[in-house]
Amino acid sequence: QVQLVESGGGSVQAGGSLRLSCVASGTTDSSRYSMAWFRKPLGKEREGVAVIASAGQTTYASSVKGRYTISRDDAKNAHYLEMNSLKLEDTAMYYCAAVGGWSLSLTDYVYDYWGQGTQVSVSS
Repeated sequence: QVQLVESGGGSVQAGGSLRLSCVASGTTDSSRYSMAWFRKPLGKEREGVAVIASAGQTTYASSVKGRYTISRDDAKNAHYLEMNSLKLEDTAMYYCAAVGGWSLSLTDYVYDYWGQGTQVSVSS
């Protein structure tokens, strides 16, 4: 069973940056998993933000493309989300997720493992 723990959320002014981290435990080889970030704004549906496949390819939601970067460090069983030029509408609870094998899906039901979430709040 894979457990995921996020960190790095917080409050930031618009235009600022944050870096989220997600560390996996319960597996000795996170390179076999595709990792993703989702977010859920208050009162809205959860949406896919970014994915990094087990082979390293990436994809992004159009709303964050060019501002967010997903990366992974399999030696640390971790993946990251670098968020730049943050906007008010980026405010949400951010969740990391994982699924075994190759995937570039931004659809949440594809993912088997989820973290508890970390809050990102962007203010003007």
